[in-house]
Amino acid sequence: MKSWISFLLPDDEYKEKKMLYFLSEGAILLFLSLIVMLIGSKSVHLDAQTILLIAIGIFLFYVSGRYIVSGIEYTDISTERAYKKELKATIMKTIGFIVIFLTIYLLFIGVPTSLNKWVEIWGLLISVSVVKFLSTYISLKRSYQKNKELL
Repeated sequence: MKSWISFLLPDDEYKEKKMLYFLSEGAILLFLSLIVMLIGSKSVHLDAQTILLIAIGIFLFYVSGRYIVSGIEYTDISTERAYKKELKATIMKTIGFIVIFLTIYLLFIGVPTSLNKWVEIWGLLISVSVVKFLSTYISLKRSYQKNKELL
């Protein structure tokens, strides 16, 4: 079945079906969270922008979390050798991200002059890198375990 959302979905039929489940579950959670926030907004006194940001965050974290934990990203990783090779590639991609981000930041923004700016840059960079690495690692590990069980 073709839809306007088809270009966002993977070509693999199993992955596509799972992603549609994740997106629909996330949409239901989004709807319910908006209803709860609409009812509770009188007592909590949140503005519309904050409510929308919270709702979008709930949707994105749920769908991303379900995808990461599902173990459907790496369908071809079923041997320990392939797992270790992909783990090394993940580490190199994370290191590459750090180098590229820092280089682009220094080129476009310039070299920070204060220690506080350096701490902010490194804090952001390390935080994003850790989240990126952990999400990829968890997805890889779950995919490997799932594929190993299927063999």
